[in-house]
Amino acid sequence: MKNTQRNELAVCGFATVKKLEKNHPEKIKRLYFTEEVAPKFGGLCKKLAAAHGIYNQKPAGDLEKLSGTVHHQGVVAMIEPPEIQPLDSDITDSWIENGENAVLLDRIGNANNFGAIVRSAAFFGIKNIVIPLDEAQSSITTSSYRVAEGGMEYVNVYSVKSSTRLLEALAGKMIRVGTDLGAKKTVSWLNGAARGKKPVLVVLGNEEHGISDVIRKNCDELVIIPWGGMNDGVKESVVDSLNVAQASSIVFYELLKNK
Repeated sequence: MKNTQRNELAVCGFATVKKLEKNHPEKIKRLYFTEEVAPKFGGLCKKLAAAHGIYNQKPAGDLEKLSGTVHHQGVVAMIEPPEIQPLDSDITDSWIENGENAVLLDRIGNANNFGAIVRSAAFFGIKNIVIPLDEAQSSITTSSYRVAEGGMEYVNVYSVKSSTRLLEALAGKMIRVGTDLGAKKTVSWLNGAARGKKPVLVVLGNEEHGISDVIRKNCDELVIIPWGGMNDGVKESVVDSLNVAQASSIVFYELLKNK
C-alpha cells in the first residue's frame, strides 16, 4: 500500500522486514509493530533511534490500515517507493559480459505472482528481472514485497517501454527462451549443452494468455513443463498448466541445474 501523501510504501511481513533490516535498514523511515513481535525488533529500533527515525508499538488493527492487508504479521516498515531503473544497453552488455541470466515478465498482472517470482529468482541466484511499462504488468507493491519474503533485497528490477524491442536488441547475444504450452521442447533443454554458453533471457507470460504472439515470434526457443499424462505428444492432465509463479521455480531450477 502506497502512502501518496508521504510518498512511502508499506513493507510488511516478519521475514520481509527482517531481510530489509539486515540488508538496507537505512531505507526504513518509520517502523510500527505489535506488542507480540516488539522484542524481535529491538536492534532495529536502536538503529532508527540513532538515525532519528520513528518507531512505535501499535495494535494490529492500526497495522492493517497502514499496510492495507491483514497479512502484516505484526510489523510494518515504511520506506520510500523503490525507483525502478530503466533498462539500457550498458546494463544488458554487463549481463552478457558476466554471463548473467535474466527474466522478462510479459504482463504478469497479479502482485502475489510477481512477488513469488521475485522470491524464486532470489533463491536461485537470478538477480535481473525486467518488467514492461504496461498497465497489465504488476509492479513493486506492498503485496509483492511481502510475498517475495525478502527477495526484493536481492534482485534488480528494471523497466522497458517495449519488450519486443528488448528481445530484438538481444538477438544473438542472449538466448531468448519463452515458456509456452505449445512448445515442442521440455524445460529440461535449459540445462543441456544444446543451448550453449550464452546467458539466457527467460520470458514468463501472462497468467491467462501466456506470452503474446509478438513476444513468441522473438524467442529463440520455446519450452514447456511436462506433466503427468504427457506421452508421445499427447497431453492429458486434470489441470492445463501451473500457476506462473510455480512454473518459474521449475524453470529457474532447470536453468541453474548444471551451472
